[in-house]
Amino acid sequence: QVQLVQPGGGLGQPGGSPRLSCAVNGFTWDHHATGWFRQAPGKEREGLLCISSMDGSTYYSDSVKGRFTISRDNAKNTVFLQMNALKPDDTTAYYCAAVFTGYGGNACPQPYDYKYWGQGTQVTVSS
Repeated sequence: QVQLVQPGGGLGQPGGSPRLSCAVNGFTWDHHATGWFRQAPGKEREGLLCISSMDGSTYYSDSVKGRFTISRDNAKNTVFLQMNALKPDDTTAYYCAAVFTGYGGNACPQPYDYKYWGQGTQVTVSS
């Protein structure tokens, strides 16, 4: 059973560089893609980035390109979202997600293809 576990949220300062983590269990990295999304109350979910089963990364959103990056630590079963140059507009809940893509897939799936989801981490950017 695939499980994604995210720790509780926190406060970030404008211009700050926090790193979100997501512990994953029940799947193999070389058969699954993982991604990061965010969703504010009353708004549509926004796909941010993906890391493919073969460790290639793709941006879903231009709003974070150049500021956020995705990475994973296979040994620690954790995927990360490194956030840089935080803005107040980045205040929202962030979700990690995963989907089976088969062995050797280097392309990221469409944002709507994700099947497994973490419970979300609230990030509040305020000075």
